[in-house]
Amino acid sequence: MRLYFQRLTLKTMTIPPNPKIICLCGSTRFKEAFMQANKEETLAGKIVLSVGTFPHTDSGQSPENALGEDVKKMLDELHKRKIDLADEVLILNVGGYVGQSTASKIDYAQANGKPIRWLESPTSTRSI
Repeated sequence: MRLYFQRLTLKTMTIPPNPKIICLCGSTRFKEAFMQANKEETLAGKIVLSVGTFPHTDSGQSPENALGEDVKKMLDELHKRKIDLADEVLILNVGGYVGQSTASKIDYAQANGKPIRWLESPTSTRSI
């Protein structure tokens, strides 16, 4: 996928005094979607919080197998702390996919009053 971006200059870009903080959530199997969303949100003048590793795409294994169950649980809890810091959560539900880990983060964000935005309409969301 080749993307074209308008060339931005400091003259045309203004950063608000308190930029909105966005937390990206979704399956780590969608590394490209994370990278694209990070880029787009950053270019929109927002602070982006994201995952720190992509075990699905980097190792071809589930996070539990690639990192170990204890590390996976720790990373899930760490991501919830990122949600705590965020003004808004962006769910990267590529192809409508929302796995168990992402669903738990959606529940957490909702329980803590965080606005949720979706990459794709939540009506098309499916679990695998």
